[in-house]
Amino acid sequence: MVAGRYRLRSVLGSGSMGTVWSAYDEFLHRQVAVKEMKVPPGIPASQADELRERTLREARAIAVLSHPNVIILHDVAREDDQPFVVMELLPSRSLAHILRDHGPLTVEQAAAVGIAVASALEAAHAAGITHRDVKPGNVLVASDGRIKLTDFGIARNVSEATMTRTGIMLGSPAYIAPEVASGGAVVPAADLWGLGATLFAAVEGAPPYDADGDPLETVGKVVNGKVPKPKAGPLADVITALMKKEPGDRITLREVRHRLYPLQTKTPLDLFGPDLFRTPDGKKTSAQPDATDTQVIKTVLPEKAGKKSGESSSELATDPGPLPFLRPPTPAPSRSPSPEPATVFVPPPPRPSGRRSARAGAVLVAVAVLLFLLAAGGGFALARTVGGQSLLPPAAEPVARSNGTTQVPPPTLVHQTGNGSYVTGDGGQYDLDVPEGWQKFTAPHNTKFGVSLAVQYVSPDGRRSLRLERLAKYFGQADSFDDYIAWLRQSYPSSVLVIYPATTAPDRQSATLTYRLAEGGTLPQSDGGGGTRVTFVKLVRAGASLWVLSVTVPAEQESAGQQDVFDRVETTLRVTD
Repeated sequence: MVAGRYRLRSVLGSGSMGTVWSAYDEFLHRQVAVKEMKVPPGIPASQADELRERTLREARAIAVLSHPNVIILHDVAREDDQPFVVMELLPSRSLAHILRDHGPLTVEQAAAVGIAVASALEAAHAAGITHRDVKPGNVLVASDGRIKLTDFGIARNVSEATMTRTGIMLGSPAYIAPEVASGGAVVPAADLWGLGATLFAAVEGAPPYDADGDPLETVGKVVNGKVPKPKAGPLADVITALMKKEPGDRITLREVRHRLYPLQTKTPLDLFGPDLFRTPDGKKTSAQPDATDTQVIKTVLPEKAGKKSGESSSELATDPGPLPFLRPPTPAPSRSPSPEPATVFVPPPPRPSGRRSARAGAVLVAVAVLLFLLAAGGGFALARTVGGQSLLPPAAEPVARSNGTTQVPPPTLVHQTGNGSYVTGDGGQYDLDVPEGWQKFTAPHNTKFGVSLAVQYVSPDGRRSLRLERLAKYFGQADSFDDYIAWLRQSYPSSVLVIYPATTAPDRQSATLTYRLAEGGTLPQSDGGGGTRVTFVKLVRAGASLWVLSVTVPAEQESAGQQDVFDRVETTLRVTD
């Protein structure tokens, strides 16, 4: 029983990322699928809890998806500190198993699959979600004609945490996009490649790259080899247009559907007959591990990425800050009041055989404690001496005071360079000094002015953030910064947002503004408190692009957030169109 509600019945499938169970929801009395997440090999045990929490965050984020071609996520639950994802149970077979047992699909069958998957991805991308692992094994086909894409985002944060920073990659080598395999940013265009590779397998009966060989060899072919050509046929042009090495050259999902619709003249119910849901020996099958399952791979990044061949690490990315689902350790029970309850469990001593044994035991315990203290103190002193550091505690760092209450140490800034372009090769280089130790995240962002790639740095305590975003064609749609400010104002009710007048530079190439946003309820009557956050913004024009640099802090840290972070960071920003 999971979470006192979901009773596991039988295993439907298992892979490196988790095990999927057929289960019964005893509260709502319905069949469900429950996925038990696994920690991939190569991830240090010390980071396992963080990884599970990120998985739960992502599962909750994708619950907003509601589409007929997407497996529905019902719930996320915990049991013995292990995350379980509860999903819709669809009696079906994966496209991978159909191809394995029955060979290539017909043109109409492949077109039906392509239309369904493209529709699912279009809805996901509109919600700011990138699948990252589109492949036949994640396409479910039901005997009643339903075709659904599953495993949305389950490995998303894992991939984000380990890609390029550590040399670990998560994905299916035969279907992974070249830019992802080489350690680049994961943007929605990666799903276009996955769709093309899935359609390639559907018409050829085999993946575009050798999935049975060495994963690193397969990845090498994806990155450096030529793109394989599908056999001539009605779907060849669509597959070729999707499997372009440059993400910006791939056709859109809307165009995919326009090209495939004329090829499907029957309903999926008529296209996928009962024979496809049986093995060649006539028996129904359950899911089996697929040769192209998601894998954890030590990547070999290209030289241009700044990595030497073979350089890798199994370390996870640095701690992103407090996680909302972590429970504090339960203190050990104490019979007497104590300012700090004990959290160390001491096993009961063995029953003494007499007075002498008790006295001897007490002496041994005292000696052991003394030796431990001497060893600990000596080890500390030796380590500090060898490291050339003083045995005295370091002097307290200066702190900046905000609103006379909260004290926040001014962060040390480190130089960063990167690309803020949503489409690879579309310019958008930036130089920026960011606070040291702040965790970097990237994600697509849909705006009125187009899709952008938001680069965000989050403080270790999770309360402060720095965000950089480039709207590539803003000044083709707008004449000044006012349009962005108006859009921002329209995005929130007036009861939760107040924007202060912007200050425009004399050359009209930049502007700064400040706004307050209430995270819950309405804005308080007085400044500070009430869950209010303050954001300082710098708007920069570079050609046709609008760059938006912002720093967001709790209201009680407003002064420190502006003086110690925003004012220092915004002067270092250098961008190109």
